[in-house]
Amino acid sequence: MTDFDQIDRAEVDATIHAVQAEIGTSFTWDYERSRPGLSRLYSKAKGSQWNATTDLDWSIDVDPERVSADLGGSSPVGRFGHLVDHPDSPVRSFGESEWTTVGVELQNSILSQFLHGEQGALLCTSRIVETVPWIDAKYYASTQVMDEARHVEVFARYLDEKLGRQYAINPNLKALLDDILTDSRWDVTYLGMQIMVEGLALAAFGFMRQATNEPLLQDLLRYVMSDEARHVAFGVLSLQEYYGGLTSDELRERQEFAFDAAVRLQKRFRNLEVWERMGVDGQAVSDFLDTHSYEQADVFQTMLFSKIVPNCKKLGLLDAADGWLRDRFTEIGVIQFEDWVDTAEEYEALDEVAADRAG
Repeated sequence: MTDFDQIDRAEVDATIHAVQAEIGTSFTWDYERSRPGLSRLYSKAKGSQWNATTDLDWSIDVDPERVSADLGGSSPVGRFGHLVDHPDSPVRSFGESEWTTVGVELQNSILSQFLHGEQGALLCTSRIVETVPWIDAKYYASTQVMDEARHVEVFARYLDEKLGRQYAINPNLKALLDDILTDSRWDVTYLGMQIMVEGLALAAFGFMRQATNEPLLQDLLRYVMSDEARHVAFGVLSLQEYYGGLTSDELRERQEFAFDAAVRLQKRFRNLEVWERMGVDGQAVSDFLDTHSYEQADVFQTMLFSKIVPNCKKLGLLDAADGWLRDRFTEIGVIQFEDWVDTAEEYEALDEVAADRAG
């Protein structure tokens, strides 16, 4: 073997992450379409497919610093604005040039984690096709596999062609995806991906779409959100039926899994990999964020739960097992979202693909 072959093998190995799991495959010989909600969702998915190559205008020039300024709002780094001049800030010595770089790196990091999360969704949804026992769910999940492949494609292309850089997967997101994929219970794949990861992503996409004025990113997010709303609704419609038959102890296990996922997903948005790339101790930044409140950061962290909490309530997870999850969401200050509309009721209103075609 030549040195060149060895280098190529090492580079390939560095990009592969294998997850070992013992998962049972479930055939069903019952082809009756017995779940109207999932049937409607499947019909909607078939009619709302879009082409990442032709439905987005990739000729648009993108200025990374302009995108960064949009997402940052009134401060150089938006929700991290309290790091700018606080006397205890680990980056208080940064000047205008460094903060401009931080802004660009932050958007690259955020979009990179979206990219990695979408690949996680691709793998999880293919797992759902394999493991879920209902034909209606297998039909719909197969459409989501195509959706997720398209999402990986568009985020990878935007990062490569328009921003020119990707970040490796965040450790919190990586660990959560590993846990979802190694759990042998098919409903935990739903809960972890469809409700938690996709629910938080839907909220984050909406937050970013409102903030940015970059037309390609706006259109990309509009179309991705159209798909994501169906994906979260798929989880709600499927698990609502199944969780109605679980014991209190079984529901408590799901509550604990959901809350652990929420905490890890929230930590992912600290973007410690950015600070480390800037030559700063990431743990020092994390410690600062733990001990110093900042209104814009608090609003952002709270709004990430705006889809998760009402969907957990719809599944009966808030008040099962003596309200354990309600107490946890109350402690972290997000319980106020419990009566917001759940995604199973709003996915058609978020279908921008259908709206564009009707227009």
